[in-house]
Amino acid sequence: MAVPSLPSAFATGTLHADGRRERGRSNRSRIVAAMLDLVGGGAVSPSAAQVAEAAGVGLRTVFRHFSDMDALYREMTEAIEARVLPILLRSPAGDNWQARIRDLAERRAAIFETIMPYRISASVRRFESPYLMQDYRRMLRLEAETVEAHLPDAVRADIAAARGINVILSFATWRLLRHDQGLPVDEARAVVQRMLADAISGLPER
Repeated sequence: MAVPSLPSAFATGTLHADGRRERGRSNRSRIVAAMLDLVGGGAVSPSAAQVAEAAGVGLRTVFRHFSDMDALYREMTEAIEARVLPILLRSPAGDNWQARIRDLAERRAAIFETIMPYRISASVRRFESPYLMQDYRRMLRLEAETVEAHLPDAVRADIAAARGINVILSFATWRLLRHDQGLPVDEARAVVQRMLADAISGLPER
């Protein structure tokens, strides 16, 4: 039997290594996609076994790519954030701050509706996960900062008014209306806009 030359032997080893890396990347992507599908489909706290079954891989493969479920949740939240953060940070439209805040409310309704199952899932687990608790607090700060950035100085100085607007436009309020009270999207959006209109009426124009 012919002995492979050194270059061909190295090439074969490289191909095998490349194949393993490609399978690894494929498995990792399937695991993350399975996690997203399960949570998006209503599984509030899927187990590693459920993720493995949905991804079509073994349980060991899940933990080969993710040291624990916390790491998988981290990947999930990063994937969702990458999808919605550019929309959340885009400047709202409007000729004055009131119009911009109303536009921000409409945009947030769409964003919050998209991310609601993932935020609920992460929120359930955050009491057992320092990372998810830290991420939860970071998102609260981001929500508040992106509202305050569009308020005039006189309104920001009115701490009660500014915080009230922030609460109205928060994910917590959207979750209360949609998930806890079971309102349809249009009714929840109407409630938010009504509360917002009441909150900003009588506030300084600039």
